[in-house]
Amino acid sequence: MNIDVTAKKSDGLQRLLSVSVPADEVHTAEERAARRYASQVRLPGFRPGKAPAAVVRRKFADAIRKEAIESVVQEAFKEIVDREKIDLATQPHVHDLKFDDGQPLTFDIHLEVRPKIELPRTSGFRVTRTERPVTDDRLKEQLEDLREQRASWAPVEERAAPGDMVTVLLATAGESEEVGEGKEYRLVIGGGQAIPGIEELIMEAAPGEPVERSVRWPDDFPDETQRGATKQVRVTVRDVKRKVLPLLDDAFAREVGDFDSLDSLRQSVREDLVRLSEREADAEVRQKLIDEVLAANPFDVPPSWVAQLVRAYAETYQIPESERERFASQFRPMAERQVRRDLVIDTIAERESLTATEADIDGRVAEIAARSNSQPGQVYASLQKAGRIKEIERSLTEDKVFAWLLEKNEVERSG
Repeated sequence: MNIDVTAKKSDGLQRLLSVSVPADEVHTAEERAARRYASQVRLPGFRPGKAPAAVVRRKFADAIRKEAIESVVQEAFKEIVDREKIDLATQPHVHDLKFDDGQPLTFDIHLEVRPKIELPRTSGFRVTRTERPVTDDRLKEQLEDLREQRASWAPVEERAAPGDMVTVLLATAGESEEVGEGKEYRLVIGGGQAIPGIEELIMEAAPGEPVERSVRWPDDFPDETQRGATKQVRVTVRDVKRKVLPLLDDAFAREVGDFDSLDSLRQSVREDLVRLSEREADAEVRQKLIDEVLAANPFDVPPSWVAQLVRAYAETYQIPESERERFASQFRPMAERQVRRDLVIDTIAERESLTATEADIDGRVAEIAARSNSQPGQVYASLQKAGRIKEIERSLTEDKVFAWLLEKNEVERSG
């Protein structure tokens, strides 16, 4: 195709090109579209495909013109990509399309190209691995968490205190309105389920005795229309329950799992914490190595990739549409860093032939099957159905890349 392409803007990985297609190219495309319509359309008084071309062109002029322009734009785009040897990062966008009879078809096309990542320096770095020994206090805290998970709630004939679970009848109204019947709620005092003013009112109320007064809504209340509002609130506490923690003894250990004594539970929890501490230290070293590589090898990333990741996280976290813009502005730096990290790993994996193989994946599946006493084939099928094989492949590739980086760089231990 005979087209003229002029670069209007080049900013990082973004390109803005001005394209001009001669009128005769558009005319040829219109002829093709008209012939296709003539061979397919049904018109009264004519057999299918036998209507005169002139009649077809008059009746379907707009549709033929639209199809012709779309095909010309697509052909021009393909020629631009081939001619300029463009490695696209995402689908292009066409802007300012103009066409008049007898005149060239003109439009602007906005492209994003894939970054060319060289990573000339990936070695010679020195990072610190911080060792975090498992202290008795940390072990105690973990055991307390286990007790909390198995706590029960016992009714008390007292006013509610922080940490208590209450059932309340709650009614609100504007200052000039009359408080209605109200609605029943169950909440934990201090759990963030009610605003502080209402929690204070609940703790003042004796069970069964209504308490009413004006309460001011906080200035950071999620509903902007309610921020700073003052309302009459009536609270009736129907019951109060207090958390009861189980004793930390051999019976508790048997309840938690396959432990014959509290000492064996303590030992198992300590070993779990040691493994967790090691994984956290490993993750920190990985992050530091990536940070060093990124600092030594700056490169641009396609804005569309960052935006796509932001959208994916917004959907995962079910961010409302009204909050998406604020979420994007806060999350964008993290998303950009994630894109850069993935590109570094992909580049090293490809350059050093470290991508996980089928044998690697089969080996990991066999490990998973052995832990659950299952057949590897069944586990593989289950993981494949859940869409997790790619996740395993990615994890294995990352392990190989970081093992390679650890060989090429120095890690000092501290703590």
